[in-house]
Amino acid sequence: MLRSTLIHPEMLASIGRAGHGSKILVTDGNFPASTTLGPNARLVHLNLAPGLLGATQVLEVLASAIFIEKVELMEPLREGPLAMAGEPPIWGEFREVLRAAGVSSDPELLGRRDFYRAAGQPEVALVVQTGEQRIYANVLLTIGVVEKGSGI
Repeated sequence: MLRSTLIHPEMLASIGRAGHGSKILVTDGNFPASTTLGPNARLVHLNLAPGLLGATQVLEVLASAIFIEKVELMEPLREGPLAMAGEPPIWGEFREVLRAAGVSSDPELLGRRDFYRAAGQPEVALVVQTGEQRIYANVLLTIGVVEKGSGI
């Protein structure tokens, strides 16, 4: 039996095949995961029911399993029905999880179209669709390098 926090077989297989520079996308339940899926990405559905499992929970488990070099978030729309004046509340939770995992750099913000393009790139190895109901709860992680002496 695995001792790691992450025990999902498909996710482990995808991460095991990925390397430095590969990406993992965690999405909310509204993200068009199947229609933006890149050519090398495996789509794992963890959206059992609305709110189950949440994006923050999935991010926390993934952050315990990989070194994160870079984080990208979808910038909120400023006009229209999904407009948001400030930053999405879930981003504070993302920052807490990432800080606890040792990620010190600030997330890079991508516009909606750029984020969708990034989600479909060949570098994306894994897409995890969650049951997260909060909007703008999509996070694209770049896998970093395991450094000598890191215990791995």
